Amino acid sequence: QIDLKTGVVTPSDVPGQAASPTRPIPVNPPSIARVSYKSEDLVTAADTTAEHAAACAELVQKIGGVFNAGPFTPWKYRQAGTASPSTLVFPGGLGGANWGGTAFDPNSGFVFVTSQDVGALGSVEKSKEGAPLPYEKTTPGRGTFDVRIGDSNWPCQKPPWGRLMAVNASTGEIAWQVRLGITEGLPPEKQNTGRPLLAGAIVTGSGLLFIASTDDNRFRALDAKTGRELWVTTLERRGNADAMTYQGTSGKQFVAVAATETIVAFALP
Repeated sequence: QIDLKTGVVTPSDVPGQAASPTRPIPVNPPSIARVSYKSEDLVTAADTTAEHAAACAELVQKIGGVFNAGPFTPWKYRQAGTASPSTLVFPGGLGGANWGGTAFDPNSGFVFVTSQDVGALGSVEKSKEGAPLPYEKTTPGRGTFDVRIGDSNWPCQKPPWGRLMAVNASTGEIAWQVRLGITEGLPPEKQNTGRPLLAGAIVTGSGLLFIASTDDNRFRALDAKTGRELWVTTLERRGNADAMTYQGTSGKQFVAVAATETIVAFALP
């Protein structure tokens, strides 16, 4: 486990590998994504559905359990012929803030960032004879800590799974955060889970945030001061890029986004 005062982290047990014994621990802001996991964080039927909870429990059992030592958990070494838990790393290779980057509003001093909680599964094992490196990172069949339910992937830890937040650039404190994205396969009262996402938000001079990066295929406008959703529409495909805004020849302002293979634009009133 990590010591937040000293920055001492769990050492690597891979033969010949010497990981740094300490890591820098930011004072502010707090973690913008999940960085640890305990057994009680496994999703339950009360969180989502019985089908989802059973599938996640089956995954954990199938891979021999999971190991997580908090932030900066190293990949554990698995000797050939032995059964040991798979390492579960949060936020994972796809987790946390992704390539969409941040947006900054000079009026409020807020930095807007999206993050997703997608854990990564794996171990380090001895490579096969003739391999260029002595050890390799492997996965237990599935590289991410989620299961397929219907036509989408549902993470196996309790929600939230995706968030949008505003960080006060002067203090490092989180001014507000909201779950971003819904899971349509859930009952209406449970759908506000947040969803895995990729791209970031943009902010306009009038204090609007536009974002379309969640895998529920929604394009949203939010109040930059509070995070309150002001407008939402459904796209045919996922918006997998940061939106942009521009002024047309008529003088009207538009906001546009790349929805997978289609450019979609909307006029602002």
